[in-house]
Amino acid sequence: MGGLGMGGMVPPAVKGLLIANGIIFLLQELLGVNSLFNLLGLTPALFWRGFLWQPVTYMFLHGSFSHLLFNMLALWIFGSSLESVWGMRKFLHYYFLTGVGAALSNCLLTPGAEISIVGASGAIYGLLAAYGLMFPNSILYISFLFPIRAKYLVLLFGAFEFITSISMMQGANSGVAHLVHLGGMVIGVIYLKHRNILRWGARKAKKVQQEKTIVKQEMIFQSEEKLRQEVDDLLDKINEVGIGNLTNWERKRLKQASEKLRHQEQDERRL
Repeated sequence: MGGLGMGGMVPPAVKGLLIANGIIFLLQELLGVNSLFNLLGLTPALFWRGFLWQPVTYMFLHGSFSHLLFNMLALWIFGSSLESVWGMRKFLHYYFLTGVGAALSNCLLTPGAEISIVGASGAIYGLLAAYGLMFPNSILYISFLFPIRAKYLVLLFGAFEFITSISMMQGANSGVAHLVHLGGMVIGVIYLKHRNILRWGARKAKKVQQEKTIVKQEMIFQSEEKLRQEVDDLLDKINEVGIGNLTNWERKRLKQASEKLRHQEQDERRL
């Protein structure tokens, strides 16, 4: 699954989370996972016995490198766009709200479960829900091949997690924390709707996009001005020493630049 953030650089909160998850995964590999999972993973039965830190710590543990890679890729794709609109503080608030909220909902629905749950998936699914609401018509790619609008992808994931969660509560066990995934999405949607963040975020996203368009137009203008200056410099040289004294590269460059400027002027006239 792939998509593009709204900026080329990784914003600070997303960068910090990526680094923290990477470092903790390395520690897992060095120290061994079993003891860490029992202590810091989310085990509902242990949570109700006083392990109250687990709804936070479970978010930074992962069961395998592929598990880590998928979550961090999603964090980068969706989180970068959301943080660029919300800012670092609002983004972190939402990230931990959905991640911790997903854990607590799992503890409430399966209070006696003794299997440890690890991973940032609760928060990641919360980010996916927010991205689908904030940028509903943006195109994402499933397995980097199949295009789909964000709003439809969120609906598909939500329906899948809902159906799978019901199956799990009836006794089926796939080894994946579907209740946590669903909890992150539901809590995220409720929070965004209740706090009326969507309308504010849509205005901010539009403003960010307009600013990017202005910057892009300025870059195009500066590039065109630089091109014109290059052509003028070559024409001045021809006036001084004659076209026969231009190097082969200068002649080729003059021809290319002149053709490019001519095409740009034709495009402007069509507009």
